[in-house]
Amino acid sequence: MMVACKKEEAPKTAADLLAERLESLRQKGYMMGHQDDPFYGLTWEYQADSSDVKNTCGDYPAVMGFDLGGIEVDDAKNLDSVPFTRIHDEIIAHHERGGIVTISWHPRNPKTTAPRGGLDGQKFPEGSAWDVADSTIVASILPGGSEFEKFQTWMKRVGDFLLTLKTKDGQPVPVIFRPWHENNGSWFWWGQNLCTDNEFQGLWCMLQDELNSRGLTNLLWSYSPNLDGNWNEERFLARYPGNERVTLIGEDAYQWGTEEDFKRDLTADLKFLSDFAQKNGKLLAMTECGLKNMTDSTWWTRVLKPIMDQYPISYFLLWRNYKEEFFGPAPNLPCAADFRKLYEAPNTLFLKDIQPEKGTTEYRNSAIPESRNNETTKKNKINKKNK
Repeated sequence: MMVACKKEEAPKTAADLLAERLESLRQKGYMMGHQDDPFYGLTWEYQADSSDVKNTCGDYPAVMGFDLGGIEVDDAKNLDSVPFTRIHDEIIAHHERGGIVTISWHPRNPKTTAPRGGLDGQKFPEGSAWDVADSTIVASILPGGSEFEKFQTWMKRVGDFLLTLKTKDGQPVPVIFRPWHENNGSWFWWGQNLCTDNEFQGLWCMLQDELNSRGLTNLLWSYSPNLDGNWNEERFLARYPGNERVTLIGEDAYQWGTEEDFKRDLTADLKFLSDFAQKNGKLLAMTECGLKNMTDSTWWTRVLKPIMDQYPISYFLLWRNYKEEFFGPAPNLPCAADFRKLYEAPNTLFLKDIQPEKGTTEYRNSAIPESRNNETTKKNKINKKNK
């Protein structure tokens, strides 16, 4: 009698384990995230262990966002003047404390950037990711294009940096990697009116194939268009890279106009995206969001949270706190009280909420059995508030 051999399953990658952890945590609530959180705030910069979020509510964000814009031209600092050595160290530090890391990339315009950007006298947006005067940029970096070889070098530099993200014992740090975001708008050189659908998909695949070829199995790929308000499957799929290339569906959603328009569009988008994610086995997140300079001190709990509560999102990430443009909390702002109210909600997860249960050490991948809004979670929040 012939016995069939059982096929061995391939070992799970760091990205696979991160996806499992995100899905597990989603059963408990949704995580709070903040861009550039450990680097600077409204009244400080580069102070050890500081954070506007932590200084407001007593805990770090569960998710921290970082950007690699500038790495492609071998700059020492990114587009927001943060040294890449510091970005490297803070990514590892947040992972080691049990947090989730997400990375975006705003590459300079490969056709118009000067070798040293602003140092060569270029004025924003010339030469930057926002330089959209030429609609042939994506075509120029695809195979056969005039900037193809240059962009190969740019992608290699991204890979070189990502390969350095390892723990003390040499394990790769899992990362939610989010390139080519907001592609349904036209404010970046890879945007809707700057390339065809086929060119955009070629751009996505070229970068993903390059980084995969480097052995970067710790990258969980996120596709995150901008707030739209009018998605349907045909329009969404036109640039979607494909289920085999995407693990997390994101949405970047800022309130630039009226509150009424924002609530209407965000509700419509999250309804469509949550249905799409569920049907296709994808995670869902608010990969960027916010209200510039927090002109409404109750916006988080009155506008944003009631909408997010209706959908199975993994996390929401507020954009950075820069002195002239901020989207997160700070202790001295009128919105601080509302942010603490957001923090105390039983279904919002900060760093302490995603740590392992006592007696375990596998917090990076462990399942969290508590259900959203249950009494244990509520008690944990109350205990934190009273500490």
